[in-house]
Amino acid sequence: MTLFECKSGAVRRAEFGLCEVKFAGDEGEEARTFEGYGAVFGNVDSYGDVIEKGAFRKSIAEAKKSGIWPAMLMQHGGWAMSADDLTPLGIWTGMEEDDKGLWVQGILAETLRANEARALLTMKPRPALSGMSIGYRARKFTLGTKPDEPRRRLHEVELVEISLVTFPANPKARVHSAKSEGGLTIRDAEGALRDAGFSASEAKAIVAKGFSVIDHREGDDQTRLNDAFANALRALS
Repeated sequence: MTLFECKSGAVRRAEFGLCEVKFAGDEGEEARTFEGYGAVFGNVDSYGDVIEKGAFRKSIAEAKKSGIWPAMLMQHGGWAMSADDLTPLGIWTGMEEDDKGLWVQGILAETLRANEARALLTMKPRPALSGMSIGYRARKFTLGTKPDEPRRRLHEVELVEISLVTFPANPKARVHSAKSEGGLTIRDAEGALRDAGFSASEAKAIVAKGFSVIDHREGDDQTRLNDAFANALRALS
């Protein structure tokens, strides 16, 4: 995790990486919805700071109470070089802490800049836009007293914005899926089955007609099939 301090010194930027971004469809709100982790806990950044579990709790509660949420920006608003740079890409609709870190869910707007962001996020064979970063102010922290301790442990931070950025620095915090209200798509299900060990043709057949279309096998083939069944069920659930 790499932190960058803006000129005023008030807001810090913590960058993270994106992994695979999946959009649920080609049209409607579900096609523009994504989720992932804006920050993860326990990692020492290049400034020697560590974000502790619970650091975002107050900020999340205040956002939900007031209706004023962190902004969704591109490249931190270009460091406020122009009004256009500060125009949001969309809105964050979900924000929670769990054992891993700060989970967020957002919807990209139907604007030129947001459409550009979506196109960059979904390029193949890899996304051209591949990072997420948070802007925050440290509110409560503990200073380290020993050489092997973090410089600061951040116990409470105020979230200002969460940006999509070009350069990832920490692969542990990522946008990992995009969902529709209806749940898994056919493509998601086929992908989970292939990840579990089924071939492309087997995955398509299972999604279309169920697991009964796969022949019973013997020996090592049956063991592979049993393991793949178990993995697929875990993935699909």
